[in-house]
Amino acid sequence: MITASPLGAQPGDWRRAFREAITDPHELLEALGLPDLAARLPRDHGGFPLRVPRGFVARMRPGDPADPLLRQVLPLDEEYRPVAGFDADAVGDLASRGARGVLHKYHGRSLLVATGSCAVHCRYCFRRHFPYGEQLAPADGWRDALDYLQAHPEVSEVILSGGDPLSLATAKLAELGAGLRRLPQVRRLRLHTRLPVVLPERIDAELLGWLAALPWPVVLVIHANHARELDASVAEALAALRRIGVRLLNQSVLLRGVNDDVESLAALSERLFECDVQPYYLHQLDRVAGAAHFEVPDERARSLSEQLRARLPGYLVPLLVREIPGDSSKRPL
Repeated sequence: MITASPLGAQPGDWRRAFREAITDPHELLEALGLPDLAARLPRDHGGFPLRVPRGFVARMRPGDPADPLLRQVLPLDEEYRPVAGFDADAVGDLASRGARGVLHKYHGRSLLVATGSCAVHCRYCFRRHFPYGEQLAPADGWRDALDYLQAHPEVSEVILSGGDPLSLATAKLAELGAGLRRLPQVRRLRLHTRLPVVLPERIDAELLGWLAALPWPVVLVIHANHARELDASVAEALAALRRIGVRLLNQSVLLRGVNDDVESLAALSERLFECDVQPYYLHQLDRVAGAAHFEVPDERARSLSEQLRARLPGYLVPLLVREIPGDSSKRPL
């Protein structure tokens, strides 16, 4: 039986939970009582293996091959069938490189690729083919990234992404914070992270202390696609972040077989509100190679967004967007 780890009592618990994630698809299917799905597994992982924390697996429904949480993480052989229009660099990351580990797409903000590591490997990940070995901002103590920001005083918001920036030790994140304090133009720090959802143990006292001591407003954008991802342990982690003044937003991806119905989307928004998280973006799928089986047609996406708007107050309706390489912002649909 797989059980979630208790949230956060001892330093280092999150690292143990991170290390003990399930990485064998057969083990995952055995734990969920779904051995028949083994026939749909790929012969090899193609460089993007399964990784899912045991606490996240504990939220899945045993015996349900269509479980929306399982569908997000289980490798399937259809991922490795080429589909026209689905490419390795779906959002133009490589064309937007400003320096090692720095992506600069939009005015006033730059994204730092903090790590290639993540606690969970989502099968629709738009950076599943990204060359992390060449493009990591923490190299040399964040020097290249900080030099780039110093040379671009118009950048007032720094975004940490990856991988998942909270996969880094807090001491490594503190190195960046110390460097950013020397840049007078910085007004906000934003982190894009799935760890509070899939590994809530990461929101420990050390991390909270670092965040609370930062001199700028901190915006933390979590990533949840289904209400069942947000169990009590996640709600507790999010509450801890809110207590120290972190602004919480959620971005989700519209995924076939996961949340492509108005009931699932409405339940997600309602659960986010209960957790004091603002629904922010509902992304149309980035067309990365390996993710075609998740795609929802734009016409269906717009219809779902309209249905959601008719059902919920406006502040609970995320903006339906698509990222187009070369655009100056996300494009509303």
